[in-house]
Amino acid sequence: MQRSWGRTYHDPLHGAIALERSDPIEALLIRLIDTPAFQRLRRIRQLGPASLTFHGAEGSRFTHSLGVLAIARRAFDRLAHHYPQLGVHRAVVLCAALLHDIGHGPFSHTSEEIFDGHHEAWTSRILQESEPIRTLLTDFSPELIDQIQQVYRKQYPIPLVWQLVSSQLDCDRLDYLLRDSYFTGASYGHLDLDRILMAMNYDPVTQQLVVAHKGMAAIEHYLVVRYFMYAQVYSHPKNLAASWGLDQAFQRARELLTRQQLAADETVTAWLSLPSDQLTLAQYLAADDGVLTYHLQRWQSSSDRVLADLCRRFLDRDLLKALDVTLLAPADRDWLLNQAYIYLGQADLVPTSYAGLRVAKSRGYTLYQRGIKLQTAEGLQEISTVSPLVQTLIQPYERVWLIYPREIEVPLLSAQRQLRLSPPPPPTPV
Repeated sequence: MQRSWGRTYHDPLHGAIALERSDPIEALLIRLIDTPAFQRLRRIRQLGPASLTFHGAEGSRFTHSLGVLAIARRAFDRLAHHYPQLGVHRAVVLCAALLHDIGHGPFSHTSEEIFDGHHEAWTSRILQESEPIRTLLTDFSPELIDQIQQVYRKQYPIPLVWQLVSSQLDCDRLDYLLRDSYFTGASYGHLDLDRILMAMNYDPVTQQLVVAHKGMAAIEHYLVVRYFMYAQVYSHPKNLAASWGLDQAFQRARELLTRQQLAADETVTAWLSLPSDQLTLAQYLAADDGVLTYHLQRWQSSSDRVLADLCRRFLDRDLLKALDVTLLAPADRDWLLNQAYIYLGQADLVPTSYAGLRVAKSRGYTLYQRGIKLQTAEGLQEISTVSPLVQTLIQPYERVWLIYPREIEVPLLSAQRQLRLSPPPPPTPV
């Protein structure tokens, strides 16, 4: 039987992502994709609970990781064609691009908030501890794991290599902005990927990723898109409310577990009872969206009224609401939250499980890891010093939301109106 020549993944954004077995590096990528740890990413949604806000946001970390690989291969191979000395770094770039998110937990970034973990740390552990992945990488090159770790720590001796994977202008961001825009229906997230990749260049002196001056408009557009996607999609109030409610459900489950009043399998028991960094690799990889969602479904029948209700609200999309209190003084926000607690007590709901303040922050464009360097007649210049548009994107911003259930909406909005008319009275103890 003739062996298949390779593998093709048909992607809605990038078309056919074809990997050839005749290329040793691409053959390695195929085998890495087929490992259980990487296949697990099919069961982890890219945007966590955001599908409750944007119904099309069903894409997985698996599809995103393949997209990052596709963009990284296009970008690197084009640069290596013009600078052949870069060719020896191809395996490091492509493997780092493919595996950069392999450490994500259930519901992606939301699980980091709930269980206080960091997917970057788990990515590092998986490279070292997952026997199939470790064996594939070390058989290809004994130095490859350490080199990929250097990329993730931004310590690889050729800055271009890690900049393609993690920087202000990297293949990860390019794919998730395109992908998340596509699946959420946010039209302002469209990017001109071809122009951006054509604008990318390599500076042999500093060995870093730079941008041709003629491509500045495409990069400006990319940064504006990123600003709007964070403001309008990633920090959408419904997303924040859904994540906050999910967090409260697992906090309640954790409390019940300590009192031996919770039904949970070995995996979820470990996740609820141990700090994230103390989980074994098997315990970590055993958890995905399906496992946690199954428990939420079971807990709807819990004898604990709070846990059952929080799980039902999440699963039925009877989400908590979010009130923008950004313009209120901190003392006024606290007074309004205290009022919410009072109304919740009157409604026979546990105050701290149903109301809280949630802050959505954006750092804007920063000089994170060298920023974005523009090639000009005067030499390399940071793009924010050349572009007035980028300069306006530097300012960080934050919005503050009061999360609450619809049951107390009428009295809470009345209390908010009271703030506009007169200073709040001293807080009443709950």
